[in-house]
Amino acid sequence: MHFHFFTLFPNLITPYFEESILKKARENNLIHIKVTNLRDFSTNPYLKVDNTQIGGGAGQVIDFEILHNALSPIQNTHHIIFLTPCGKLFNNHDAKRLSQKKNIAFVCGRYEGFDERAIEIYANEVLCIGDFVLTGGELAALCLCDSIARQIPHVLGNQESLSGESFEKNLLEAPVFSKTKIKLQKNKFFYAPSEYSKGNHSIMQGLKLDLSLAKTKYFRPDLFQLQKFYNKGER
Repeated sequence: MHFHFFTLFPNLITPYFEESILKKARENNLIHIKVTNLRDFSTNPYLKVDNTQIGGGAGQVIDFEILHNALSPIQNTHHIIFLTPCGKLFNNHDAKRLSQKKNIAFVCGRYEGFDERAIEIYANEVLCIGDFVLTGGELAALCLCDSIARQIPHVLGNQESLSGESFEKNLLEAPVFSKTKIKLQKNKFFYAPSEYSKGNHSIMQGLKLDLSLAKTKYFRPDLFQLQKFYNKGER
């Protein structure tokens, strides 16, 4: 799968893929990363990419001409995603869906954002990662790429790691524990639930579901209500 980043700061993107799982995925040709500097498409002698807003207002916008020059050659070959706070909130279902694409392009904003006409003409989707503002879209694009890439077969060392993860069936993942014994006081240990280590998988799975429900209800009541809604078979 090919991921193409359009950004004003390429050095913010490339280091992320030089370590850990995604580095191995690149080495095994499971994912391919290309980073393009939007300044390369400037016709200005000073490589200027921004312009003032029509009607005034604080801050500059990335000029339409720059985005047109950059995106028009890939419009028919890539699924183009603009990262902006006005977009739909990205979730795990989107990650699974987008992992079926062959070529994805992330357009990373800066300043006060993009000329809206570029979004209307070139965006296949407009996404965001939360109700907050960042200085640029690079972090958001990396979050999406990471989440999508791990859904690709063989990217994770153990594909079963995807099973039972948070947000599957609108639930948070059940608590996990290491085998380390935690000693809080003299001769007093803090143990993980004993069912985790007794080897009875049916009991353990039942406990994990109960803990998952409890965790979701406490930390994400919104997800818990949604999970209950779907379990009733309502649509």
